[in-house]
This record gives sequence, C-alpha cells and structure tokens, in this order.
Amino acid sequence: MADATHRDDDVATSLTRIVDYIRWGATRFVAADLSYGHGSDNAIDEAAHLVLDALGLDHHLPDAYLESQLTPRERAAVIAVIERRIDTRLPAPYITGKAWFAGMEFTVDERVIVPRSPIAELIETGFQPWLGHREPLSILDLCTGGGAIAIACAHAFPDAQVVATDASDDALAVAELNCDKHDTGPQVELVRADIYDGLAPQRFDLIVTNPPYVTKDEYSGLDPEFQHEPGFAFHGDADDLDLVEKILFGAPAYLAEDGLLIIEVGASAYLLEAKYPDLPVTWIELERGGMGVGALEAEDLAAWVDAQREAG
Repeated sequence: MADATHRDDDVATSLTRIVDYIRWGATRFVAADLSYGHGSDNAIDEAAHLVLDALGLDHHLPDAYLESQLTPRERAAVIAVIERRIDTRLPAPYITGKAWFAGMEFTVDERVIVPRSPIAELIETGFQPWLGHREPLSILDLCTGGGAIAIACAHAFPDAQVVATDASDDALAVAELNCDKHDTGPQVELVRADIYDGLAPQRFDLIVTNPPYVTKDEYSGLDPEFQHEPGFAFHGDADDLDLVEKILFGAPAYLAEDGLLIIEVGASAYLLEAKYPDLPVTWIELERGGMGVGALEAEDLAAWVDAQREAG
C-alpha cells in the first residue's frame, strides 16, 4: 500500500496535463492486461473516458483543452479512478454511470448489461435497406435491459409507439431512469415480460431484440470485466438457443403481416445455422463490426415456423 501511495505521489508531481494522465492511464491499463468492449476497444479510449469523466468534462472535448494543467485535487481524482479501474476490473461505464449507444447517453449500473449492441448502427440508419418503404408505427424491443434500444428507436421514429419488455425488475428500473432522462413520455411503454409471457396480444411493425444468447460455459470463461455484468443478461438462465428459439417461434403471433424482426445472436449464429439451416434469415454485414445480427420478414418466418411445427 505504501509503494502504491509513493507511486501515486510521484505521478501527481510529474504529470500535470490532461493528456499526460490519459497516456499514463493507458499505459497502466496495458500493463494490467485489462479487457475492454464496454464502449471502447482500446486502452487509450478507455483512459480518456475515465479521465474526462473524473474531471467533469465532455468526452467530445476539443483537443486543445487536453493540454490544460490540472490542480493537485484534480490529479488525485484522476489517479483514483484509474487505480479503481485496475483494482476492481469494473467496466468503465459502471464507474462513470454512463454509456453511449446510437449517439445517446444512457445511465447504467450493475443491474443491467452495458449497452453495446451493433444494432445501434441499424437504428442510426433507420434499419435501411431492410425496412424499405415501410415506416414502423409500432415497435417491440424484447429484452430491453436498460432501455437503450427502445429509446434509440423512439428517437429514430418519433411517430412510433414503442413497447420495451424485460423479465428483470432491476433492469426495468434502470430503463425507467433512462426513459425519464430522455423524456420519452408515453411513447415508450415498459412491460415486465419473459419474452412474450406477460405481453398483451398485439401486432408490431418492427420487433428488435438483443436477447441473452451466450451459453453458460461461454459466460464462465469471459474476462473479469464481463463477470461484473448480470449473468442473466448473457444467458437468461437458459440453455444454448432456448430463448432465441422462443423468440423466433413466437414472433409470427406478434408481427404485422409485413413486419420485420431484427435479432442479435452473436457467435451463436453458428449454432442457429447448424440446427436450422433453412431458417429464412439474412445476416447483416455491419460497417462498424459485430456479427450475428439477422433480419427476418414476417411472412417468411411464419411459413418457416409452420413448416417446423408440421415436421414435428
């Protein structure tokens, strides 16, 4: 402990500028072999997120301000947050209480998974070309977590009514905070439901879902940062494709005749294709990376589900 205190005193004495602490934080993160993937994918961006937040500065701060000199108290605050990230292995958004998704800021804590779905890219482009001429007036976000997908969809389609469901009361409490944060009003309705169980019968033009799809074995092997997130949000206390199958087989009862289902299954896409090689899904190539995001048309999915049931 004394060595750590002496080291921190040396850092506070020798480093003076914002950019110095971002560089130093990144160096410390690399040495500690941290894992990323909760809003940043490298040590420099991670350090910048934490340093700027500790100083109460916007993460879009103009580069010129990075040369600003820090007071002794500011240096101590920055050092403390860098050390906390290393000592606890908490994802940065859990430390700052903030995450960004589809260009919007969301409140996060350990009750919900950190929003990072590549579906954000589709929301930002209005789900084109997959929606085509269709303008969704009713949207369902299954397994909403902290509400990021639902709220981003409401922002992208201001005339749409959005229903967001989750089986976790904790997650819905965070989603409510974010609805208040973004002043969604009655446009977004939060519903406690286990996939479709608890959801009133209705039809949606667009269903979007990033459900738990990570196998329990895969989850147990994830880096410590991911172990801080609720395991339920990764695997849903289900086996392999159970929840994904429940979504696919139940979707025809909730999709409009010309509706569209967007589903993220990540690396489990390989399992899904192996089990259902004739599933009428189009896997989407994403410009910003990510895999296992598929689009299914309501008519094609309904026909496939009927065929699967007939086959037993």
